[in-house]
Amino acid sequence: MTKTYELSQIYELYLNSAGVSTDSRIIAKGSIFFALKGENFNGNDFALKSLEDGASYAVVDEDTGSDDPRVIYTHNVLETLQMLAAHHRRILEIPVVALTGSNGKTTTKELITSVLSTKYQVSSTTGNLNNHIGVPLTILKMDTSTQVAVIEMGASAPGEIELLASIAQPNIGLITNVGKAHLLGFGSFEGVKKTKGELYDYLDKSYGTALYNSDNPHLREMVASRVRLMAIPYGVSEQRVTICEPTAENPYLKMVLDSSREIKTKLIGGYNADNILAALAVGEFMGTDPELSAQAIESYTPSNNRSQLIKGKYNTLIVDAYNANPTSMRASLENFRAMRCENTGLIIGDMLELGEDSQKEHKGILEYIKEINPGLLFFVGNEFAQAAACDNYFTSKALFFKDSYELRAHLERETPLNTTILIKGSRGTRLERVLEML
Repeated sequence: MTKTYELSQIYELYLNSAGVSTDSRIIAKGSIFFALKGENFNGNDFALKSLEDGASYAVVDEDTGSDDPRVIYTHNVLETLQMLAAHHRRILEIPVVALTGSNGKTTTKELITSVLSTKYQVSSTTGNLNNHIGVPLTILKMDTSTQVAVIEMGASAPGEIELLASIAQPNIGLITNVGKAHLLGFGSFEGVKKTKGELYDYLDKSYGTALYNSDNPHLREMVASRVRLMAIPYGVSEQRVTICEPTAENPYLKMVLDSSREIKTKLIGGYNADNILAALAVGEFMGTDPELSAQAIESYTPSNNRSQLIKGKYNTLIVDAYNANPTSMRASLENFRAMRCENTGLIIGDMLELGEDSQKEHKGILEYIKEINPGLLFFVGNEFAQAAACDNYFTSKALFFKDSYELRAHLERETPLNTTILIKGSRGTRLERVLEML
């Protein structure tokens, strides 16, 4: 029969291990395998195989039928992983910066990491490990060399930020913004605000500090409603920032701080000014050198289809296709319009998980696209197709595709040339599949 361990005992094993593994196909030798469950898999089924492949121990919550002493039984593997991470975070006793929001989380996280790295040894969220599994894994990758942690927190339902905050135990936190994202899970925009506000609630109770964008009325209201919360404002108005208009020749974001320090970035989109100011605010709070912080921002190069300018084989691509909701979609379109390019095109994917508001929000974006009046117009997904079905402008001008594979096949036959194209859509539309055709 499997053996039961206390959390303190598992922690001792963890400290003497090669870390944590959760994917039985990729077992690091000497690591502890946590047998997590998903919709289509049960890690308990692979616990013994993980030991054969080099794991030092396997943590399970079902009887494996083995008396191997390296099999550790616990009541719930996921909860044990989360408790282990929370314990490790307490032992490390380092400053933890946590951030969440409807848009810009990952870019802001990377900018904060760049700024803080000018003074500290920083560990931060990698990839999209920002959920109830990813946050514990991020923390458990840290060791005593880490001086500051930057933890991104994602959520699609109430209570999730509260859980992640209890694991990461941040001293400093910020909400990039609140918008109409994941409405299917949150139920309403008020549900979004309540869930994102769980980070403020944690900081309030733990005497932490919130940094907030004072230009955002929703965040101002959320901070004001928590009268004990220690909160420090930042923002374009707060810091007297001038955002320079983009052009087709120089589309990158350029901004001037306090009428003196000019920052030239490699980011596309004026909406990234808020993300940059958040990073600089965290840096100031943590005592980084202002000039080194500005240099870190200028050196940051976006990746993973976020606010990128890509020179394709035949066209110039503005790629912001990692995710989309009504707020981020409109911001991308507004920036694209401000560039005033001569030959323009839009490849727009559906905004997913909007629930009952989906058609209303898609129709609102369509009205703004009419004002842009691009030369080429491609839509991917059923939501925009349905929203535009009775509109003569779109039925005569736009092409609609059920998915990105279908659009890719069209682009193989008819490839645009010498066009500046904005590519924006929710992750589920997988618009990155068409990039190599352009």
